[in-house]
Amino acid sequence: MSLISMKKKKGMQSLGSILTRFNPIEDKYISREFQKYGIYLSEQLNDEKHKALYIKLAKQVHRSILEEALSFVKAANKPRSRGRLFMWKLKQLRQE
Repeated sequence: MSLISMKKKKGMQSLGSILTRFNPIEDKYISREFQKYGIYLSEQLNDEKHKALYIKLAKQVHRSILEEALSFVKAANKPRSRGRLFMWKLKQLRQE
């Protein structure tokens, strides 16, 4: 069994493939996937002011719940505050 096939079975990636996807300007301080997803949430909700909150939520809350709350906000017709609506729906989904 070759070293490459062993790496594929364990889910490891080559350093070259990781470096080709890394953007040093955009991903300067991001080292984990949940951080990138938290920033994605803040951008989608037009709430960059609360990036840390969305990163924390991405780390602690199951992704399906976050996706459902985000899709609810995207479907809303001109909400006053997307962030506030997202948090309200997230609270509602977590209670269920």
